[in-house]
Amino acid sequence: MNKIIGILAHVDSGKTTLCEQILYHTNSIRKRGRVDHKDSYFDNNQIERQRGITIFSKEGYFSYKDSNYYLIDTPGHVDFSPEMERSLKMLDYAILIISGVEKVQSHSETIFNYLKEHNIPTIIFVNKMDRDISNREEINISLKENLSKDIFDFTKELNKNMSDELIEFIAEKDEELLERFLDDNFDYELWFKKIKSLFNSCNIYPCVFGSALYDENIGVLLEVLESLSETNYDENKSFSGKVYKIKSEENKQKLTFIKVLEGKLKIKDELSYMVQNDILREKVNEIRIYKGDKFIKRDEAFAGEIVAIKGLSEAYPSRLVISSKEENRLYNLDSEDDNFIVPTLSTKVLFDESVNIKDVYSYFKILGEEEISLNPTYSEELKEIKINIMSKIQLEVLKEIVLERFNLEVDFGPCEILYKETIKDQTIGVGHFEPLRHYAEVVLKIEPAKRNSGISFESLAHVDDITVGHQNLVKTHIFERSHRGILGGYELTDVKITLLTGKEHNKHTEGGDFRQATFRALRQGLEQVENILLEPYYKFKIEIDNDHMGRVISDIQKMNGSFNIKGSSNNKSIISGRGPVSEFMDYPLELISFTKGRGRISFNYDGYDECHNSDKVLEIRNYDKNSDKLYTSNSIFCSKGQGYTVKGEDVKNHMHCEINI
Repeated sequence: MNKIIGILAHVDSGKTTLCEQILYHTNSIRKRGRVDHKDSYFDNNQIERQRGITIFSKEGYFSYKDSNYYLIDTPGHVDFSPEMERSLKMLDYAILIISGVEKVQSHSETIFNYLKEHNIPTIIFVNKMDRDISNREEINISLKENLSKDIFDFTKELNKNMSDELIEFIAEKDEELLERFLDDNFDYELWFKKIKSLFNSCNIYPCVFGSALYDENIGVLLEVLESLSETNYDENKSFSGKVYKIKSEENKQKLTFIKVLEGKLKIKDELSYMVQNDILREKVNEIRIYKGDKFIKRDEAFAGEIVAIKGLSEAYPSRLVISSKEENRLYNLDSEDDNFIVPTLSTKVLFDESVNIKDVYSYFKILGEEEISLNPTYSEELKEIKINIMSKIQLEVLKEIVLERFNLEVDFGPCEILYKETIKDQTIGVGHFEPLRHYAEVVLKIEPAKRNSGISFESLAHVDDITVGHQNLVKTHIFERSHRGILGGYELTDVKITLLTGKEHNKHTEGGDFRQATFRALRQGLEQVENILLEPYYKFKIEIDNDHMGRVISDIQKMNGSFNIKGSSNNKSIISGRGPVSEFMDYPLELISFTKGRGRISFNYDGYDECHNSDKVLEIRNYDKNSDKLYTSNSIFCSKGQGYTVKGEDVKNHMHCEINI
């Protein structure tokens, strides 16, 4: 039975050490390494060993009793959360590590919420219980208050003599078992079956207390995992898999890491996947199973395995890959997954002027394939490269990565907030593209959508007006790039776009014509309605001495944040709330300064909302929508063999379609 498990934790909770112990206990490695000794098995990258943190997710495998486990060690630092989140989508089960010293921290709450969102059965491992300051009762309270009341200590359970506390805990979740409990009718097999069912449906979360460093209760953790987990992968179906991550080797050959969802995969099998609404077919040239930085080659891969393959040139994370024999299924499957964690900052890449900028851009494109949240962009007009980042700490690591992999010294400019734009009300946008021997016309309805929902598309056009193929082209062009808003030229988001109608010409219409008409219709629609500037927000949690309460509350109010205060104990209080990234991003240093290191603050990304100082931001931005040559609302018409331009505000009066709205 194949099972894929992930090890997740807040940074410095002992995640990599636990991975070492699990592999050692299952005879997968001969020697246990340590992060502080810079010889851990998974943190094999030189940068990781120097910094003592996990930056890149790693894969391993081990066997325990009746199961083959594929293990993913994920980054714990919040700056590398996007890679951690992509890993979640591959998991059957998760082990979430909580430090017995720090208890439940803000990032741990975030990870746990993601696990719940993805319905991933999770075991909690409370680490560092060898420390004198670890208090099991306090930790239990912290777990139930901050994560879930459905957490129960399984450290001494799962034997023929279940504790009365566990029996009562389970009985509360099932009326039939509750009656048996009250009748004093105990059947171990029945109760165990119910526990297993509740665990796999994410209705209970087993917890094990121990110490990874001192090898305490690692065997118990493995036993709980093995006893309660089960998978049902089908190897008899046609192959399908989901891309997990991309990695480029030194010779620039691309490795595509895939979770095999169904069926089997063999070398030279032809696979299909979508690239901008087109199907790409490519053959598998090599299959690898990785354990840390080492791998073995295989002729086959089976359902429930994580494998790396060579041969796919344009696949990227979260895409579905299936057997070419079944490729028609791709049109009916949505393989795009929403990312909960997105960068909130952007910065310019700086480098020596003697270096060719296009070479530098090619390096960052490679990094962008591996970490899609970087989203490197190159402006031909400004001759600059920009990337998106989580925070300033990430830049230090990026400098080292670029130097190590490409032998190039880079620096970065000031960090800028990644603002976005949306609309307040519904609007209709029209676009016409008709230079000589070309023709396309598009009418779009654009309406505001739920905050942080991105862009969605629907077609209500009739095939008598615009063929299904051309309707699909309009959809492709909507999603092929980000679109600038009209306020500051920031990315458009949170809108639903509906294709109402359009026109084509049997002889003159080409694919690129609908691209031009679509972009112009979208821009023209935005100019007909009030637009809104959005900015990213943090959720924050601050732990401070009560003496500093007044100062912190005053600071939060000055930074346009909202907050609430939890009950205080031991002269300390916890303040949680929400505020703009632009105001709070530099606050940790200020907090550390005036509390003399005793205050703690943690952030989690909390989506986009209306900007608190739009006028100031747009004044600094100084964007002129009419001077943006790449994004125009003007349409091109043709008369007597000559093309002419009609300005956006007048296009409706020249359109050929009937616009009945």
